[in-house]
Amino acid sequence: MFSQEGYQLKLEWGPGGVDALRGCDVLIVVDVLAFTTSVDIVVGGGGRLRPFRFTPESRASLRPASLVGATGLVDLHSPNGSHLCALAAETGAHVLAACLRNAAAVAKRAQELGETIGLIPGGEQWGFNMARTGGGVASGLRPCVEDYLGAGAVLASLDGEASPEAELAIAAFRGVDVAEAVRNCGSGRELIEHGHAADVELAVQLEVSAAAPMLVDGLFVDGVSVDGVAR
Repeated sequence: MFSQEGYQLKLEWGPGGVDALRGCDVLIVVDVLAFTTSVDIVVGGGGRLRPFRFTPESRASLRPASLVGATGLVDLHSPNGSHLCALAAETGAHVLAACLRNAAAVAKRAQELGETIGLIPGGEQWGFNMARTGGGVASGLRPCVEDYLGAGAVLASLDGEASPEAELAIAAFRGVDVAEAVRNCGSGRELIEHGHAADVELAVQLEVSAAAPMLVDGLFVDGVSVDGVAR
């Protein structure tokens, strides 16, 4: 039932969502603050990005603002978005990375790659966030405003019959001032308070990128120029 059979456009959250939507031709990961925004900045600037899952031994991850102007190959650690991309790749689907900056471009490329398209908003992990800020021990997925709106932005540019889950994301995207919502939601406020306002401002820019980052052989490249089915 959670695979949303009978619909072309689907949405489900986090790692469980990847498993639920594993039958889709295309899976689009959305992690607006900040993994998929970082991917767009690198790929949109002509570079390639190699994602790594974050571990306790990982060095500090690069932030979007530090990646402006980056060229060549960039390695990026991520506790959330890159893990979801790895899980999505294991399903055999084409894997794209979307954010507010490139929603329409990603939607266009996804529609060229397949008929059934699943959006995977990443959300956040309560346990990781609380450990990072010195809070108590907790676990589980925290659905978040920015990824829901990012998924809605992509879905709003897609053609096809949308599941109720997808329809609600579209309505949310169309019903608010997206930039203000992201700045003022819990995730946006946390980043701004920790000195990362520049990252948030990059993330809230809507439709400023023509890149469609696609995972090919473990690297994100601009899927607009990728032919065939190599992943």
